[in-house]
Amino acid sequence: MPFHVFGGLRLRHALCSVLVSAAATALASPAAPWPAAVDAALARARLPREALSVYVADAQDARAPVRLSYRAQEPVNPASVMKLVTTYAALDQLGPAYTWKTPVYIDGVVQGGSLKGDVYIQGQGDPALVMERLWLMLRRLQGQGIQVIVGDIVLDRTAFDVPEHDPARFDGEPLRPYNAAPDALLLNFKSVSMGFVPDAAAGIARIQYDPPLAGVQRQPNVPLAAPGAECGDWRAALRAELSDPARAAFQGVYPAACGERVWPVAYADPPGFAARAVEGMWREMGGKLTGSVRQGKVPAGLRPLFSTTSPTLAEVVRDVNKFSNNVMAQHVFLTLALQKNGVATFDGAREVLRQWWQGRWGDVPMPVADNGAGLSREARISAQALGRMLQTAWTSPVMPELVASLPIVGVDGTLRRSKSRAGTAHLKTGSLRDVMAVAGYVHGASGRRYVLVAMVNHAGAAAARPALDALIDWTARDQ
Repeated sequence: MPFHVFGGLRLRHALCSVLVSAAATALASPAAPWPAAVDAALARARLPREALSVYVADAQDARAPVRLSYRAQEPVNPASVMKLVTTYAALDQLGPAYTWKTPVYIDGVVQGGSLKGDVYIQGQGDPALVMERLWLMLRRLQGQGIQVIVGDIVLDRTAFDVPEHDPARFDGEPLRPYNAAPDALLLNFKSVSMGFVPDAAAGIARIQYDPPLAGVQRQPNVPLAAPGAECGDWRAALRAELSDPARAAFQGVYPAACGERVWPVAYADPPGFAARAVEGMWREMGGKLTGSVRQGKVPAGLRPLFSTTSPTLAEVVRDVNKFSNNVMAQHVFLTLALQKNGVATFDGAREVLRQWWQGRWGDVPMPVADNGAGLSREARISAQALGRMLQTAWTSPVMPELVASLPIVGVDGTLRRSKSRAGTAHLKTGSLRDVMAVAGYVHGASGRRYVLVAMVNHAGAAAARPALDALIDWTARDQ
C-alpha cells in the first residue's frame, strides 16, 4: 500500500449543530461543536460531510462526554488503520516481549567440514527475517563446522496454511513490495533491493542486488543518462524488465544527478524466492551444496541444532504501524492463530480476534478484519468501535508500546511530512483508493489526551488530507 501523509490548513473554530444519528447523539455531549475548518476543507475538496466518520473522546476517561461524534456507528473501510486492531490484539494477548523462533536442523553426520545429509530450516512466521538475519543464520550454520552440504537444504513452511496469493490481484502492481503475501518462512519480504551507484568516469551506474538469488542473471550496470539530465522519474528512465524470474535487465539509463539510490522490488516469482535466496546466500558465503534447496517438512523427532530469534513483538509492531508494513501486519495477525491452534490460518486468526473482542467490548460491534492489515476492500469498522478500543488501550499495560509504534505528526513514519500543527499527536494513517483515515491519540493544549478516529470513504477521498489535518488541529486546540 502506498504510504500517505496529510497536508495542513489553519484551524478556525465555529459552533454549529452536529448531524448524528439518535444512537450517536446519546454518546455525544449536548453542545458538541462541529469544526468550521473541517467543513471549509471538505468544501474545497468537493467532499460532502457525509463522506466522513468521526469520533473524538477523552482517552483517559471513557465516562466523560464524547467531544465529537458524527456517523460514528457506521461501519466503513479503515484502510491501514485496521492495523491498530491487529497490533493491539497481539500486544495484549502475546505480550510485548514475544518473539518468533526459526529453528535449524541437520539430519546427518558432520565430518571434515561436510554434512552428509540434509539441513532443515523451519519457518514459524518470523516477520522480520531480513537479508542480514539470513546471513547470520547461515554463518551460524557454518560455525557448526559445515561448509559443504552433501544433500539438500529443506525449507519447512507448513506453520502457515494460507491460500495461494496473486500479487497483482489487489491493484495490478505485482512488483510492489506491499503486495507480498505472508509465508511461514518470509525472507526479506520476498523482495530484492537494487542499489544504483553512478560512476561518472566510466559512464555507468553499477548495480548491487541484495540478497543474491541463485539462478538469476543480473545486469551488472546501466549507462548513465546524458550529462545535465535531471533525476526526475529515475525508475521509469531505467526501463526495467523484471517480470522474468530468471533475469533482471534494464533498457534505459540512470541519471547521475540522482546520486546513489535504492529500489526495492518484489520478486517476480514469490513462491520461489526463499529457495533462490537461501542458495544464493549460502554460495556467496563460500558454502557448497551438492543437492538443491527444496520444500519439505522436518522429520518427526529431529531436534534443532539451533534457533534464530526475531526482534520482539514491540519492535515488530513499531515497524508495522510507523511504516504501515502490510505483510508484517498479516504475520502478526496469523500468529494469533498459530499460538492457539499450532497452525496459522486467516479463519483461525479471525476467530481468535472475535473471542478477544467480545471478551472486552461485547456491546460494541466487532470489526471485519479480513487479513488484519487493512489492504482489503472488505475490511470494516466503525469510528466509535475503534475509538472505544483505543480508550481501553490507553489504560492497558501495553499502552506505551502501542503509542510508541504510532507515527508522530510531522516527525516520522507515514506522518513525517504532515503539516498539522498538533505537535504531539500519535496517529496511524490509512489510505486506499476511495479511503483516507487517521486514528490514534492527540495531546490537547489543556494537557488532556484524546482519542481521535476519522475515516473518509468516498471516490474523492484522496483530497481529504487537509480536512483530516484540520480535525487533528481542532482536537489539539481544546482551550
